[in-house]
Amino acid sequence: MNYTYLLFSLLLCSCYSIERDCTSFKTGKFESSILIDGKTFVSEFSRTKNIQIEYFNSKTDTASVRWINDCEMIFKTLNPKNRAEQKDVHLKILSTTKDAYTFEYGYVGSSIKQKGRAKRID
Repeated sequence: MNYTYLLFSLLLCSCYSIERDCTSFKTGKFESSILIDGKTFVSEFSRTKNIQIEYFNSKTDTASVRWINDCEMIFKTLNPKNRAEQKDVHLKILSTTKDAYTFEYGYVGSSIKQKGRAKRID
């Protein structure tokens, strides 16, 4: 009898899926928050189909956007000021809600990833 409950519980858990409707986040105006070493960094950005403009600490960065699929993109800084900005960034949307998404990102080819959350503000 206990095995029946265990099997039923496992079956219910395996039916759970994370919502990922990424297409609604391809364009728009967003606020992003990222936790690094216990400190939260917040920025705003506007994204069109091919360009993302980010505003952080009174600075503006512009990057081209290349979508790999509906939930993954590559950013390339248009006017890099140093070596780090010359590296492309890979961002993957992990889950979505009606007006926000969680994501992970890192330099292309690197196994080091950061996580964050972005919410629509327009």
